Amino acid sequence: MDSLLLTIKIGIDPEIGRIGGLLLTWHGVFIALAIGLGVWLGVWFGRRAGFTEDDAYTAALIAVPAGIIGARALFVAENWDLFSDDWLDIFRINEGGISLYGSLVFGVAAALAYGFWRRLPILKGLDAASFGMILGQGIGRIGCLVAGDIFAKSSDLPFSVVYTNVNSLSFARPPMHFVTAYEVIGDFLILGVLFGLWKFRIFKRDGLLFFIYAFLYSAMRFGISFLRVDKEIAVGLGMAQLIALAVIAVSVVAFAAYAYVALRRPPAPKSEAAA
Repeated sequence: MDSLLLTIKIGIDPEIGRIGGLLLTWHGVFIALAIGLGVWLGVWFGRRAGFTEDDAYTAALIAVPAGIIGARALFVAENWDLFSDDWLDIFRINEGGISLYGSLVFGVAAALAYGFWRRLPILKGLDAASFGMILGQGIGRIGCLVAGDIFAKSSDLPFSVVYTNVNSLSFARPPMHFVTAYEVIGDFLILGVLFGLWKFRIFKRDGLLFFIYAFLYSAMRFGISFLRVDKEIAVGLGMAQLIALAVIAVSVVAFAAYAYVALRRPPAPKSEAAA
């Protein structure tokens, strides 16, 4: 570690205080901000895609609790040894411990169910939702950055991070990769890419923005996870990496389907092209 030129020290107490018997944490605050701002942005894009505000907010209000349940359920499934002694700890979500992919999978599934039931344009809805999802992911990860609840491997780069507050889960760990910062930066870069594609209408087919988002985030998360200390599930990979590979595969199939349709589509008549 002597080769490290810059060690970023984070001494913020992840615990803000207690309100009655409820522990208020910075992680919980940023999760609340992530949900609120993510829903707002998704609804904003949804209205511009032709959805009514009622349908957009209803889909969000269905997706959010489903996502919270999924996030906690996948985390508990991956770390059951932490809850086997006191199963009531499962419900103390305000103290941290969620799986992002659980939130995304369950939330999208619940919103899709509502969309099919209402016979809404599903692909347009996914495009709109992708903006809110990636914004929420970036903001939520800031909470993880403050809390130090994501363990990373020792850094071999010219910079690293250490947590100096005794209440941080990463307290007293050696200088490590700043994986949460990497992901926050990546999330906002992806948001910028999506906004640029939407603004300049580079891809006009419904659903493409969503699959671009899914591919970019999953590729980033797959790579960053090699720097994290995660429990291995199979072939040396963690749960998040396995899910990321599945999402990447689905996205590639979707890209191939879009390309096939585009190639099969007959060229527009000259009069229509001129118009």
